Amino acid sequence: MNMPFQVSPGVNVSEIDLTTVVPAVSSTEGAIAGVFRWGPVGERVLVDSESNLVNRFGKPTNHNAETFFTAANFLSYGNKLYVVRAANTTASADGAAVVLSAVANTAAVTNTQVQAATVKNADSYDSLTFSSDIKYVAKYPGLVGNSLKISVCDSADAFALTANLNGGNANVAAGVLTTEVGNTIIRFSLANSATGTFAEANTQANTVLSTLSVGYYVKVGNSSIGEQYMKISALDTAPQSNATHRFVDITTESKYQLSTAFTSNTITRNWEFYNAVDGAPGQSNYQTSFGNTSASDELHVVVTDQDGLFTGVPGTVLEVFERVSRSTDAKTEDGSTNYYKTVINDGSSYVWWANDRAGAASATASALINSTNTKPLSVSFQGAKDGEVEGTVGIGTLLAGYDLFASAESVDISLVLTGKSYGGTNGEQLANYLIDNIAEVRKDCVVFASPEKGDVVNNAGSESDAVIAFRNSMRSTSYAVLDSGYKYQYDKYNDIYRYVPLNGDVAGLCVRTDDQRDPWFSPAGFNRGQIKNLVKLAYNPAKAYRDQLYKAGVNPVVTFPGQGTILFGDKTLLSKPSAFDRINVRRLFIVLEKAIATAAKFTLFEFNDDFTRAQFRNLVEPFLRDVQGRRGIYDFKVVCDTTNNTGEVIDRNEFVGDIYIKPAKSINYIQLNFVAVRTGVEFSEVVGQF
Repeated sequence: MNMPFQVSPGVNVSEIDLTTVVPAVSSTEGAIAGVFRWGPVGERVLVDSESNLVNRFGKPTNHNAETFFTAANFLSYGNKLYVVRAANTTASADGAAVVLSAVANTAAVTNTQVQAATVKNADSYDSLTFSSDIKYVAKYPGLVGNSLKISVCDSADAFALTANLNGGNANVAAGVLTTEVGNTIIRFSLANSATGTFAEANTQANTVLSTLSVGYYVKVGNSSIGEQYMKISALDTAPQSNATHRFVDITTESKYQLSTAFTSNTITRNWEFYNAVDGAPGQSNYQTSFGNTSASDELHVVVTDQDGLFTGVPGTVLEVFERVSRSTDAKTEDGSTNYYKTVINDGSSYVWWANDRAGAASATASALINSTNTKPLSVSFQGAKDGEVEGTVGIGTLLAGYDLFASAESVDISLVLTGKSYGGTNGEQLANYLIDNIAEVRKDCVVFASPEKGDVVNNAGSESDAVIAFRNSMRSTSYAVLDSGYKYQYDKYNDIYRYVPLNGDVAGLCVRTDDQRDPWFSPAGFNRGQIKNLVKLAYNPAKAYRDQLYKAGVNPVVTFPGQGTILFGDKTLLSKPSAFDRINVRRLFIVLEKAIATAAKFTLFEFNDDFTRAQFRNLVEPFLRDVQGRRGIYDFKVVCDTTNNTGEVIDRNEFVGDIYIKPAKSINYIQLNFVAVRTGVEFSEVVGQF
């Protein structure tokens, strides 16, 4: 080894790494794009379970059940699925399908403002500027966003407020707050004094009303367990009066029985979520230490599922952000940011911040001033729509979602699920696109497809012909697999049964095969080909029809009484007779090519000489011997020497390694010969003669 050049005497230490090996590569990541109710649009999201799928993308509906359950079924076999939500988020004058963002606001927001506030994903949010009327925006597009409600409490008065009923007005007689035993009505009344007018009493009543809203809690006393807060369910704001009194009835959702009548000259009300936090917002330690000590910076934010579309229970509290700060430089005790915009944007699964509320502006701690608000901001989201409900997501929108999987350098996937084709005139349109533009471009993944639902559901007697016709509309390739149809399974989210394509299950069987054995084992058969989560098959082909399907390159899925439902074929869609017309061989070569290519990258920019070529052989051969020992190949040979790296190859700055493989073959046909032999005949005379 040559010593590096040194100017003056000294010892130089060099470290040479010759321990490079062929790495293990993953072959179990799935990919799917489709319509979902919730979640980021046009963004890859890694999902590891069905519950995570629901949390990120919402529950299934009648409009996306096939896509949802294709993904869910795949996740019942494995735990790595990249999901892309496809949605049309562009409005049009002709009323085409539109997916708009839900918006929380303090004033009437026009449809144009709603459209401008549509947030597809995090990158989309960063690029938008929101109308000042818009304070919060739903995290993602979709009608389900209209179920959200947000409530922000940014001052002590907004949290709790006690007011004299007469407001200290000498012209208004002392007010009286009364309740009756066992009643849910609280009445307060104001009378004109000897020197006042009824109009003044009426004005004061409206002033008191302005501090109250439905959802707030009003304090009452004399119940069997002391003072309690009753939630306001309705306010009678229309003027009610007799000759001398202006009075207002407050209806409450009371679960307490008052033991005696209760009267008071004051009224105390609390924020509707007062019991979800530890007290009124005040001044944070950061503001006290580093800011204007006369200003209070804290606020509470609560997000609820007002209509129950997320949780199934209306009014469920989804998120609570307690004692976050309006100070843009605020920090928590551990040094992380406590600025409420950042905390909400980073931590919420449901909302984005859009603008500060009037009277509660953000500023640095040193410049902050107190909130002037005496009431919380409590608003329901509005303006959202579902493209999946109002129309069909076009095939172009769906394909744009799948295009996010086109680059092998951007994302590592192995199994592409088609789910259901939305908007295509023919189902094969999606599968052929995925084959041409993803699988055969990347050359490291396989597309899994199912025929159209109408081919096998309510098509008795013609299923085989319809499925074969579907297959014939698809191109020949070893990078795609087609199954025979649909299964009937239970939808626990909507308490109904649905037909769902099997491509998610077939891809899932490949994942299970990888976990139990290796990618080069066949996923079919009684040992590894058991299909999960079904009541019955839409089409259960008999032997004669299985022969037709298999000859065409369709893998039958069959229910055998007492033995389960089985993937009963392992063909790819390659029509040419070849070892690559089997799933296990195709996946074997994907693993070998991906692993060896990854290792070969470290040969780039080295010299094409005997040392480098020997190093390459020593890198690849142990890996192939390991695969051979695990029954993936029968034999192999690696050639990387002067026979294929000639002077001309070297002068072109090229490097050639030829790897010859004899792939292991799966058993598709079994022949059992039972030969009857007479008693006096030796077996050696007849063995091998038939």
